Amino acid sequence: MPKKSKPDGEKRPTIRDVAALAGVSVPTVSRVLAGNYPVAPATRAKVLRAMRELDYVVNAHARALAGATTKTVAFVVDDVTGPFYAFIARGVEQQAASEGRLCLLCTTHGDPERELAVVELMREQHAEAVIVVGGAWDREQYRERMRYFATALDKSGSRLVLCGRPSLGENVPATVVHYDNEGGAYAMTSHLLSVGHRRIGYLGRALGLSTTDERVAGLRRAYADFGVEFDESLVMPGEFTKASGYELAKELLAGRDDVTAVFAATDMVAAGVLRALREAGLRVPEDMSVVGFDDIPLASDLTPALTTVHVPHEELGKEAVRLGLRRADTGAEPVVLGTHIVVRESVAPPKRPAA
Repeated sequence: MPKKSKPDGEKRPTIRDVAALAGVSVPTVSRVLAGNYPVAPATRAKVLRAMRELDYVVNAHARALAGATTKTVAFVVDDVTGPFYAFIARGVEQQAASEGRLCLLCTTHGDPERELAVVELMREQHAEAVIVVGGAWDREQYRERMRYFATALDKSGSRLVLCGRPSLGENVPATVVHYDNEGGAYAMTSHLLSVGHRRIGYLGRALGLSTTDERVAGLRRAYADFGVEFDESLVMPGEFTKASGYELAKELLAGRDDVTAVFAATDMVAAGVLRALREAGLRVPEDMSVVGFDDIPLASDLTPALTTVHVPHEELGKEAVRLGLRRADTGAEPVVLGTHIVVRESVAPPKRPAA
């Protein structure tokens, strides 16, 4: 049952009341609240139990006057409704909670200027770590401002963590926790080439975004290693959404009749591609193979189940918090987590021979 609010005029419990009920000193209760001093687990449990029984609420103004601050980790993301970001967010929240920190979620809606503004705000709020998730834009002014914020955060005792994006350069005090984007795309493209596909449409490139720049680099490298000519016109710009995948697939089908496989930039894009192929009367994988990237839960629920690249979302989030709170050395090498392909039911050899 929810606790009843106290009637007007009734005195609220104080820290002394908590100490008396728990059988400890007032300084001990203060240490439990601050979380910045070791307290025996059994003692901490008694204090927390007394707080619950008394419905004790911390006086925020008193804590501010005393110089105490809430320990927080900021999580900066484009859109929390996207599965890719949601699962990284879960890893961040779980690790932050296990470290005794609150997690602040900030969304940018894909706007680089808003992202920079949010990072600045989190610096002013004294967040212990500011974790920026997702691809970075290839713009010198943007990179320069991010380098400035990395230095400013470091001077204030905080840490900028780049999660799922490349380094800002040498001697920049930022921690990089990435995943093998290029390697995952290389492995998937190699898989398609090895079963006989030569004309592979890549749908959903965001021009200038590190995420897709790295994936297209993996695509090109696989073609080069297989000695197959790479067709730049088959790399189609678009968004990481189901609607974009649907429209891009329709455009591809209308303009090309030699494509035998589609590499969707994300699993959500792949879902839109599958819909467009069904409407066109094409079977997957008999008439067209389709693969994705991310391995979100949706991938295994699609019909047919989607072959895709697995990204360790939750581990990315957890590692970002762990390293951010420990403020790894400025010159430390980026931490790169592995990716791998998950073979399901959406790939088959092409019906017509390769050109």
